[in-house]
Amino acid sequence: MVCALLAASAAAADEVRELRDEAWWTGPLLAPSPATLPQGHALLEPYLFDVITSGPTAHDFGSLTYLLYGVTDRVTAGLIPRFGYNQPSGAPSSSGVGFGDLTLQAGYGVTEYQDGRSTPAVSVVVQETLPTGGYDRLSRASDGFGAGAYTTTLAVYSQDYFWMPNGRILRGRLDLSYAFSSSVSVQGLSVYGTGDGFSGRAYPGNSFTADAAGEYSVTSNWVLALDMVYQHNANTRASGSFPGGSAPVAAGTMAVPYQSESGSSWSIIFAPAVEYSFSSAVGVITGVRIIEIGRNITSSVTPAVAVNMVF
Repeated sequence: MVCALLAASAAAADEVRELRDEAWWTGPLLAPSPATLPQGHALLEPYLFDVITSGPTAHDFGSLTYLLYGVTDRVTAGLIPRFGYNQPSGAPSSSGVGFGDLTLQAGYGVTEYQDGRSTPAVSVVVQETLPTGGYDRLSRASDGFGAGAYTTTLAVYSQDYFWMPNGRILRGRLDLSYAFSSSVSVQGLSVYGTGDGFSGRAYPGNSFTADAAGEYSVTSNWVLALDMVYQHNANTRASGSFPGGSAPVAAGTMAVPYQSESGSSWSIIFAPAVEYSFSSAVGVITGVRIIEIGRNITSSVTPAVAVNMVF
């Protein structure tokens, strides 16, 4: 199918320059749009995905949905709910579908792309992720769907348009974001690798993400997309104690100190995808996120599909 799309694009080489209104997009798989919604309009974009890790194989099924609304022509706000179901290797699966952490989002459009001008569309975005998902006091590790921490993400999104020699449009995005989290109280079995009886705190590391994405308009309906992402995560630390020993002390039983560190990590992520739009307001994207390059990471392949709808 990809070869046929490229052939269709090559056949357009002698045609006139494509107009922006003639190119329909859903957006690439990972990079959000800097464009704000017109006042009174809404965006609904549900994603379904499966994070597949090997050695041995495990599946983390999940969904997230962008629910955004144009408060004014320059301000867009909304929320991103998440759900998950985990099937680890050699351990019990989740007891059921779980609700993950909920993200609140607000974006402000600093500039807007206009034909004939060289200024890209730029927006600043603030996200606050609330600890609504289970993360500690778990009956099984696979029931952990959140981080337990309040996480603030500050981001700058940008987008520009480029016309190829054959007249077709290449739309580019560059999104930069930085996230930092509060420390969190942890009890018992948790997503931080602690076991039953643990009592202490976790200190999630900050993270930085740079996502460069491109979308090539093959026809008005068909688009080829690619995200190339660099992500760096700082060290995450858990510190506390387990009960142990039999000598009585003022607080009860003797405590055994415990501390763990994840170490910092970085990764290079690729996410090729194909988009098909039924109209300028409704489209579907399917692709795969690939994490194979980096340090202190777990390699994974994540097929995903999403529907993009603007009302």
